[in-house]
Formats: sequence, C-alpha cells, structure tokens
Amino acid sequence: MSDSPNAGPAIQFRNVGYRLNNGTILLRDLNLEVQRGETLVLLGRSGSGKTTTLKLINRLLTQSAGAIYVDGRSLDQWDVIRLRRMIGYVIQEVGLFPHFTVARNIGVVPHIEGWPADRIQQRVAELLQLVGLEPQLASRYPRELSGGQRQRVGVARALAADPAFLLMDEPFGALDPITRAELQREFRALQQRLGKTVVFVTHDLREALLLGTRVALMESGQLIVTLKPGEFMNSSDPMVAAYVDAFKTEIAPAPGGRDEP
Repeated sequence: MSDSPNAGPAIQFRNVGYRLNNGTILLRDLNLEVQRGETLVLLGRSGSGKTTTLKLINRLLTQSAGAIYVDGRSLDQWDVIRLRRMIGYVIQEVGLFPHFTVARNIGVVPHIEGWPADRIQQRVAELLQLVGLEPQLASRYPRELSGGQRQRVGVARALAADPAFLLMDEPFGALDPITRAELQREFRALQQRLGKTVVFVTHDLREALLLGTRVALMESGQLIVTLKPGEFMNSSDPMVAAYVDAFKTEIAPAPGGRDEP
C-alpha cells in the first residue's frame, strides 16, 4: 500500500488487536476498510468492540497488535495532535465546555489553529445554520439548551475546522425518540451534502440501516460481517439473522394490534 495521502482506503485496519494490561482481549484480528466519503456503521451489543475500534482511529487508544492506516499513512507516522485536528469527534454526552458559550464551543479548534476572529465568527454562523440552530443561540451556554440543541452544537463543533473524518460514538443515543429521529434524518441529509468519511457507532439496527453506507457487525471483539444496508436484512449469516430477528421482535405489534400494558 502506498504511504502517500489519498491512496487507497481512507481508514484501514490490518490484523488489529487490543488487550488490556490484565490480558483481557477487547479486539482481535480486525481487518476493516473505510472508503472515502462513506458512512461505515459499527453495529453491535455493549462490549462488542465498537467504541474500542473507534478510539483506536484517533489514538485515544493504541492497538496491541496489527497496524492502522489513516489517509494512507500508518498511525505511528502521524503526529497525534495533527491527526486529531483532522478528525471530528462526536460522543453521546456531547462534552461541551459548560463555561463557554455556544459560539466559543464551536470555535475551539479554529481558535487553536490560529484562525482570525472574524473568520471564526463567520464559520460559527455558517455551522449554526448548517445544523439547524438559530443565530441567537450563539451567545447561550450549554445549560440553556435542550438535549437536541446540545447535540447539534456537538456536531457543529466537530465540523468547525472542516475535518475530512468524523468519528461518532452513539451521538443520538441519549435523546428522546422524536428528537433522535429528527437528528438522524438531519445527519443523513448533512452527510449527503458534505461527503465526509464517517465511522458511526451504534447498537440500534434501525439507525445503522438508515445512516450507513455499509454496516459492520461486531461481536465479542471480532468483526462478523460487513454488508450494505440492503443486504443486511436478508443475510444468511447466523449472527446477522439473530440481530435481525431481535429487531423484528422489538418492533412487532403486541397481540391484538395494540401495545400491552
């Protein structure tokens, strides 16, 4: 594989493993590619290795075995600060700075990058519009926002310096169902517009099928299969079938055509 930027997949895992100091294996023999401009969804139960995989990409964790390539370069060839500044990161808890206004939260990375104040202000205004927030919210603090608004600010902050990559760890999981559905639709439209390379973690099959270009199912620290959404529901793989059956049971109406108490 070439080490020049933009050669091959955007992100590649080669025989990657991760184990804790006590010997517990969280990830084993992971071989996975993320293509440029796609949304690859890591799907699986708690403890399947999804978040571990995500954190390896921006070196919040370091693999115990194998090699990871980002933009054609091995992670050990990247300066970790530069690596993280080219990767937007969105988590369920958002992680906004409570003592910063919305505008300052969104502008954190551009400020660190040395952007002039007027350019940061313009970028903040652009991003508020992009994620569907009113301009007057720029002067508010996170505590003054709803959960959905805070999550939108988190997405805007991740996009502020126009990173090529987005890592999203169950970003909508803590929201109520209506707000979650709204943000899922908005994110899908946003991704179609921006074309970022996204790795998206979820345990929700419905969310995975809605947002993913491809869905990578993980179980017990191993990759089971990677499929396009249209292939997933009809797969003969027993682990995929079990996941689909559980999903169908979850959404099936109660006997009699209405929910039981």
